[in-house]
Amino acid sequence: MIDQAFPMLLRIAFCLLAVATVPSRASEALVLHNANIYTGAADQVRAEAVLAIDGRIAFVGTSAEALRRAPQDARRIDLGGLTILPGLTDAHAHLAGIGWRELNFDLTGVESLPALQQRLRDRAAEDRISPWIEGRGWLESRRTPAAFPTRQDLDAAVTSRPVILERIDGHAVVVNSLALKIAGITGASPNPPGGEILKDPVTGEPTGMLIDRAKALVEDLVPPPTEQQIEIALVTGAKRSVQVGWTQLHYAGTTYQEIALLCRLYAEGKTSLRLYAAIGGPGPDAERLLASGGSEKSCDERLTVRGLKLYMDGALGSRGAALLAPYSDSPETQGLLVNDADEILRIAKAALRSGVQLQTHAIGDRGNRLVLDLYEQAFASVPPSQRIVAEPRFRIEHAQVLAAEDIPRFAKLGVIPSMQTSHAISDMFFAPSRLGPRRIKGAYAWRSLFDAGAIIAGGSDAPVEQGDPIVEFYAAVARRAQDGYAGADWGLDQRMTRDEALRILTIGPAYAAFQENERGTIEQGKLADFTVLSADIMKVPDAEILKTRAVMTIIGGEIMHEILTVSD
Repeated sequence: MIDQAFPMLLRIAFCLLAVATVPSRASEALVLHNANIYTGAADQVRAEAVLAIDGRIAFVGTSAEALRRAPQDARRIDLGGLTILPGLTDAHAHLAGIGWRELNFDLTGVESLPALQQRLRDRAAEDRISPWIEGRGWLESRRTPAAFPTRQDLDAAVTSRPVILERIDGHAVVVNSLALKIAGITGASPNPPGGEILKDPVTGEPTGMLIDRAKALVEDLVPPPTEQQIEIALVTGAKRSVQVGWTQLHYAGTTYQEIALLCRLYAEGKTSLRLYAAIGGPGPDAERLLASGGSEKSCDERLTVRGLKLYMDGALGSRGAALLAPYSDSPETQGLLVNDADEILRIAKAALRSGVQLQTHAIGDRGNRLVLDLYEQAFASVPPSQRIVAEPRFRIEHAQVLAAEDIPRFAKLGVIPSMQTSHAISDMFFAPSRLGPRRIKGAYAWRSLFDAGAIIAGGSDAPVEQGDPIVEFYAAVARRAQDGYAGADWGLDQRMTRDEALRILTIGPAYAAFQENERGTIEQGKLADFTVLSADIMKVPDAEILKTRAVMTIIGGEIMHEILTVSD
């Protein structure tokens, strides 16, 4: 039985667990013809038909030839000129977090303090059972003034229950006075390593804002979700991802508990989304991964566990990103280092010797430089002869603010910048004030990294951002807010071409997952993963890109999502 305190949305979702995908008609062969195909392959850029047999691509070319080669019992779909892309991949996402966003108290888009307070009152009235009120998604940058909310702001809405609301980036929370009291946080409480308790400069009392590692002072008191709840979040996150057109997610920081649940979901047919997973560290799960070298037998061919996710610093919006010089709008701080550099170096060396791929979060220019320095030290200490994989493809997740002299180091060291283009069009409303006019030139520097020879893996960081490949593609080529706005000197010279934007969502993630021989392009022998779109995003005007939708998502030759009736 589901616990009586389970929120209503979760109870409904439990009943719908089996409806994780839209099933295709059972068939071992599929022909998509009369289509506009961008293969991504160097020797055959365009095609009009593709034949998939037993989950792999058997032919790419003309409609006539694909139909001629198809087995008699193959399903034949006339796409009427719709666009097919190689199966799109989100190279940085948080699967369970996407599910929680869909199911729980979501504050995304709430742009005023009175609106947030009203939402909080409404939530308290709707859910009178849960001992804590939890939410996520608030963002202060579009409010005037752009100030963090405080415990007093939350107290004005709810005082009878502890409240914890996470900022959209996941690197800060605001809590009410009751939550602070339960946690024993006072004006005398010291900052924990890698975190900060914001305090009123006049009274010295905590404001209710807890940054990075300070979040745990309250988060650890919130009852953890049950295994059943986590399962529902995973299924919901996977279903939503497939619906928007992703065929694979790189899961940036998970646990072996979730891996076991995912294995069960694959076995029960409740998800088909491919996952390239990184275990969060440091900790026991990370040590288990390093000991196994990622060699533990996978429960399903759609799931790979090979990465190890670490954190160097925090986020720019909450001023936790580690900067080389003080914040322009807060000169008393340079951000936070979340983990000890010596520990990251130890893990990096162990990862090289075990074949594990390191994926380290770094947002500030100081954070990025430190990670590049640590990687370089590890590479020098563990030569290729002592490595399981000579080309380790270590990654920096976000690579958001870079000093000019560090940009060429990515290609030189073979480090992959795993970047999320939507961050640029969200952060444009506060990043200039955080960084100032000089440093902003090294922020979201895709063009500079491309020109220096780096291979970029593009993702969304959902649920921090929407997690929609169309938005990521648009942000890469337009570098403007969705309404077309771009501030003065917002680095429009860093925009990508459409071919480059497609590459970072296909070939780049495949390379970053050691899967370039299996995925990333539409070529004979590769996995039959395709994303079918309602419009040709390679040609339509920038503003029209955002009107495009994924009308079909195909994974391993099976149609897992379909919203358009097409003729067979």
